[in-house]
Amino acid sequence: MITVSGSTLPLSDIAGEYPENSVERQLLEQMSKSEETYRYDTLNQLKFELSLRREIVNAARQLNGSGMKFAVFHKSECNPDYWERSGNGGFLLKEGVKPSDAIRDIFQNGRKYATECATAMVIVYYKALLEVLPEETFNRLFPSIYLMNWHRLDPLLRETGAPKPVADILLGDRCYFINPEVDPEVSELQGENVIILPGGLYYGHGIGITTADRIIRMLNANRMEGATQSAYFIENSAARPDFKKLEKASQGSSSTQPSVLRWRPFPQPISG
Repeated sequence: MITVSGSTLPLSDIAGEYPENSVERQLLEQMSKSEETYRYDTLNQLKFELSLRREIVNAARQLNGSGMKFAVFHKSECNPDYWERSGNGGFLLKEGVKPSDAIRDIFQNGRKYATECATAMVIVYYKALLEVLPEETFNRLFPSIYLMNWHRLDPLLRETGAPKPVADILLGDRCYFINPEVDPEVSELQGENVIILPGGLYYGHGIGITTADRIIRMLNANRMEGATQSAYFIENSAARPDFKKLEKASQGSSSTQPSVLRWRPFPQPISG
């Protein structure tokens, strides 16, 4: 069920605004049929979430086609025209570079980049926000970006780093396949972060857009000798941006504007 300002929103009141089978329409249908109550203060809050989820799906598809490579942190790569590579393998926005230009470059020149799957998820979020927000607003909200898994998340994206129990897995959610008996020689395959796409598909950096069965087969092929427990999808758990906080921030509320963040000094380098 969906409520706006405390009143139930009938699906028929809004579904017609979106094409059949669109990401937004699929979300509305799932949320309306759910036993969970999805509460919004305004209709704009709901529409913002629908738009951002759509762009998360689109950004995942685009990053998959960008040519960005998979690499563990000590082998990560970035375009030095836009980013400084930290000793720990993260990417820090260079002084004087527009955040919007730097994020777009990853999608336009993906072959100049290599990183692991968690950082790829964060890149997806930034690109989705860049499509939903005016460029000036995006650059105001994210004046300093440091890309490195969940350890240097901007306060406006902090919730994306911690999966929580959810009633429904929705399009655009970040979920996880876990490989509990991973071969320690390939510890980077202890699991796969994924974005939920339409049609029962998932985007995971390094494996691409595929099915749950294929992700599980790939992870199972990288278990320790004698392993008996299969990799599996973690049900009823997802990480999501705080859509309401982001919508409020996009309106320029001074209480939600972040301070300028400077990710220095860099963490200690990874050995090996």
